[in-house]
Amino acid sequence: MFFLIPVILIVISFNSCSRKIHPSGSPSITPINGISSSEKRKEDEGNPEKTTVTRKHKATFPKIISVNDSAASKSVDGRLYYDVMGHRYWKNYKDGKYYLFNKSMYSNSDFKKQ
Repeated sequence: MFFLIPVILIVISFNSCSRKIHPSGSPSITPINGISSSEKRKEDEGNPEKTTVTRKHKATFPKIISVNDSAASKSVDGRLYYDVMGHRYWKNYKDGKYYLFNKSMYSNSDFKKQ
């Protein structure tokens, strides 16, 4: 009985490994409304039409936000920051607001904790 269970499990695993599905090499063409896609392309080449391309609206982030300090994170050097969708805001200790990251924040004493 104890010998039979491992043998059955091994046989099932070998059988399941042999049933791999391999995708076909070339895509199949399915006709749409009685016209294949290759025939439709030929018709489209004869009648060029203007196509409109719609672009996604790029999200705009405000330069200044107000955040509760308990929601902000603390960096290694003790400054507070807040992340919003990949954009980092640093706290200005002079006015208490959070500003979108800028290279000038490194040298500005308002962004360093006193």
